Amino acid sequence: MTVGAKLFVLFTGVVAVLLLASFIGWRLAEQPGSKSRNEMVDNLNARIRAWWAMIAIFALSFMLGKAATLVLFAFTSFYTLREFLSLTPTKPADNLPLAAAFYLLLPLQYVLIWIDWYGLFAISIPVYGFILAPSLAALGGEVDDFLVRIARIQWGLMLTVYCISHAPALLILSIPEFQGQGFLLLFFLITVVQFSDVMQYVFGKLFGRTKIAPSVSPSKTLEGLLGGGLSAVILGASLFWITPFSVWQAAAMAAVIVAMGFLGGLSLSAIKRSMGAKDWGSMVEGHGGVLDRMDSVCFSAPVFFHLTRYFFAL
Repeated sequence: MTVGAKLFVLFTGVVAVLLLASFIGWRLAEQPGSKSRNEMVDNLNARIRAWWAMIAIFALSFMLGKAATLVLFAFTSFYTLREFLSLTPTKPADNLPLAAAFYLLLPLQYVLIWIDWYGLFAISIPVYGFILAPSLAALGGEVDDFLVRIARIQWGLMLTVYCISHAPALLILSIPEFQGQGFLLLFFLITVVQFSDVMQYVFGKLFGRTKIAPSVSPSKTLEGLLGGGLSAVILGASLFWITPFSVWQAAAMAAVIVAMGFLGGLSLSAIKRSMGAKDWGSMVEGHGGVLDRMDSVCFSAPVFFHLTRYFFAL
């Protein structure tokens, strides 16, 4: 089966599931209930609408090709970096490293994917970006809170540019008997991580009793993690046919994605709470900012990329 045929089957299946989910969400919204129930239904419907938008963008990027996918993720990195830094106060002396982050390091990261220069892609931000940011800030002459200010810029770059860029970097992996099918790996990653988020929310609301880190993220429960995570692992195993993995390898990869996605969401929630913020922004209806939807991808994408490259790529 060709890549196009596989994606047609996948998109058809996803659209069918979303139609059913939209109908169920509409029916639930029509029924009266308590305030907490109505809030849960509204949140669930907002997540379903976000999925519709995500699938539409995903389908469009596939039809337009690799360049469009890279541009899509580059803009995603731009918006998430802006959201991250908007909650972290800076000084005028930080303007130069901020400009370098947005207009040099960010586009360079995606250009390196485009030209398939893995060696520099893997170290450009962790090495050169790490060095460049404090060097440019020091030239500004402002020493107050220097370490804190630079750490924020470095963290923003690592999370929103370096980590997120590993998702479209799946397109350049050279895997025997899987050439030209990197888009399917990207579909696998995004589908598993987002499905896990939704199912953890559903299981948490229905069965959640044991809070994992209530001061960091009150809504995350052990029951939600286990139920949602297991659902996502089963989904990942069922999608083995679009990957170079066997059924059990696909299940193992999905489990890694779930675990890393959970830790990513928890870590970024801790950052938000430390700054007294509930959401990273308000761009996505019912979900806050773009980074609120990509927090799980930040940790899962690089781990999934490097595991796939190490065990399956040439």
